[in-house]
Amino acid sequence: MVLVTSIILAVTASLLEPFYQKPEPCHISILTGEGCQWVLELLSGHSECICCELSVSYDVFIELISELYKIGHTSLKYVSLEEQLAIFLCYCVTGLTIQHVGERFQRSNETISW
Repeated sequence: MVLVTSIILAVTASLLEPFYQKPEPCHISILTGEGCQWVLELLSGHSECICCELSVSYDVFIELISELYKIGHTSLKYVSLEEQLAIFLCYCVTGLTIQHVGERFQRSNETISW
């Protein structure tokens, strides 16, 4: 009886295993994490790169950040103010969907659409 029970449990477990596997991670780019490495790369890279990607020059981006800090905006727990501005500009100038912007910044749709 014990043998039959263990066989039934083993077969049941093997049948249900696909339903209990951990989901595959979605955002796995190396240009991710706090401060968003992609934004840091834009800010430290060639001056034309930020203009190409966000449609503002480096100087304008820095001035916008400065003004946002002056009027009381701050970084969030996991998203810097620089990344927040980059997300906004990217969304505005590219017309990409929330899902595409989320993939670019390696963030969830909820983070992108706040």
